[in-house]
Amino acid sequence: MARPLRPRYAPGRWTLDRIRRDLLTPLDSNLGATMRRSWFRPPAGYDARRFEMDNGDVALFCWTVDGDEGPDGTGGGPTPGGYWVGNTETPSELWRTTKYRFEAVPYPVARWVQRELLAQLYEETPWLEPYPHVSWFFLPVFLSKDGRDSTRRFFDEHAAGFPDATRDEALAFYDDFLATGTLDGYREEMAGKLGTSKHLDPVRMSAAMGEFTAAKVLYDAGYDVTPEIEVTTGHSLDFRADGPDGTGTLVEVTRPLPPNRRSANTPVAAVRDTAETKTNGQLERHGGGVVLFVDCSSFPDDDWLAVCGEKPEVRHRPAVVLRARPSGRIEAYSKGSLPLNLDGALEWV
Repeated sequence: MARPLRPRYAPGRWTLDRIRRDLLTPLDSNLGATMRRSWFRPPAGYDARRFEMDNGDVALFCWTVDGDEGPDGTGGGPTPGGYWVGNTETPSELWRTTKYRFEAVPYPVARWVQRELLAQLYEETPWLEPYPHVSWFFLPVFLSKDGRDSTRRFFDEHAAGFPDATRDEALAFYDDFLATGTLDGYREEMAGKLGTSKHLDPVRMSAAMGEFTAAKVLYDAGYDVTPEIEVTTGHSLDFRADGPDGTGTLVEVTRPLPPNRRSANTPVAAVRDTAETKTNGQLERHGGGVVLFVDCSSFPDDDWLAVCGEKPEVRHRPAVVLRARPSGRIEAYSKGSLPLNLDGALEWV
């Protein structure tokens, strides 16, 4: 399965003749391709082209035009080389090149690439344009080779996992949180959780969004959030929440399916069964010291009311059982002594 978009760096000198021979020709032979000028001005010291394939794929390539001499001829310009990014097949000339995170390439290059890609995204999916933070954060999967259709459909047709909600309500909820920037440094890992599969899997994708909801709760409660914490058992836990006093608390997130989507025939059984799977596996091996978040945001109102009425145990303490709505309201109950103060982030029921 293809991974989220990442730029490739191709060292050496590039010319238009070489680009036509080594990049355009193989793409045109295999897919049908047209090479055009970029939509936006490339960074200083670079030239750039877009490659548009007959099947809808797109790729970008920018390369240095001044070599080791700066644009003004005084020296100190970028080292000769080019950057390639696209959701199409990679020409064989670039097979042995190294991929980098967007944050690891020169900022002017990364900014130019993402301006081009965002414009492409908005042309194809105009309903995303009012939500710039969602668009930017998930850009590596929204325009990935395999996941570009499934990830956008998840927000469009499934309201990012919220029941009885519109697409725009869900997008506004996550756009407001992502605007805080708290996960910007972890964009590739967190956006990648949505997946880059051609197959639309609302269950798995909703579970991924549960981690964003948990991160929002922790952020709103005043904690610094770090995802994917490796522990001594050889696996990773979802978050470490660091408080103002420097104390860190590990958090693991699970998201039960509503009863109409699983074998458990009651909301309470759905919560218990899902939490048991987590506690009998990952958390049991860890041996304690972890707060379990059970995210019931996929539950319709009636199912959540049933859970609130009984407040079932989840076979792990401490635990927070919560449900978010795209209005921003988050309700929860807890089990055990919480090492986190979440009063400012949710309503206890």
